[in-house]
Amino acid sequence: MKKYILRILLTLIIFLFFFSFINGQQKDKNYIAYIETYHNLAIDLMNRYKIPASIILAQGLLESNAGKSYLAKEANNHFGIKCSNWSGKQFYKDDENPDECFRQYENVKESYEDHSRFLSGKSRYAPLFSLKTDDYKDWAKGLLECGYATDKHYATKLIDLIELYELQQYDDPKHFFNRNIYKTFGLVYVIASDSDSFRSIALNLDLKEKNLIKYNEYPVGYRLCSGDIVYLQKKKTKADKPYYEHVVQAGESLHSISQKYGVRLSNLYKMNKKRGQDLILTEGDTIRLR
Repeated sequence: MKKYILRILLTLIIFLFFFSFINGQQKDKNYIAYIETYHNLAIDLMNRYKIPASIILAQGLLESNAGKSYLAKEANNHFGIKCSNWSGKQFYKDDENPDECFRQYENVKESYEDHSRFLSGKSRYAPLFSLKTDDYKDWAKGLLECGYATDKHYATKLIDLIELYELQQYDDPKHFFNRNIYKTFGLVYVIASDSDSFRSIALNLDLKEKNLIKYNEYPVGYRLCSGDIVYLQKKKTKADKPYYEHVVQAGESLHSISQKYGVRLSNLYKMNKKRGQDLILTEGDTIRLR
């Protein structure tokens, strides 16, 4: 009897250990990294196109294998969208048929934005936009019903990904993310990631998008790049001491110098007697900062 009980206990312990091990392996590190990279972009697109961020991320993960698929690596195509009604670059690879044509993008951000335009611009997906952005289950089922994929398990796969990686949290319009905030020259700022926009940063930090654009004086229509400084308040009228002058390095502009020292671009124009048409600087030029 004792041996029987011990055998049962041993079997139970082995089962629990095995289950714990398998359960702990369910979340793929590549998938987690992918979500960290693109969740801000997905939220920005949700606000603009009314597609759940969770659905955007889940489709990106599934269609591109978290950015590791051949199509994603070679063509920056993360959603498997083919060339129908497409005038841009093309990429050919075997799919359901040999040598099929897929859309090719300059970067991943373009792929994400085209995916949102693709869904919102086609009449067959119109019923989806009557759904709420927090209704990811019906969105997943609707994508299958509307013919986005031929895999009959497509909706289930999307829902499983969303729930495993808790992607539904990004469907909350008031969701805030951990973001490092820095301070220099008495000014607070953040560093943009590749998936950031003024809108996503404003949403993240409960600020007004138009104010961020105004504070940072980027050109109209400018898209943020990874590493860009984004000030959260007005820049100063002149640089702090001891920064009196700056010697122009290759590739710098008056705007990049303005961002580097936290000085308003209009003030740099005045101090250096430059106008808008004088934006091109020469390496070695000296720019007054105060």
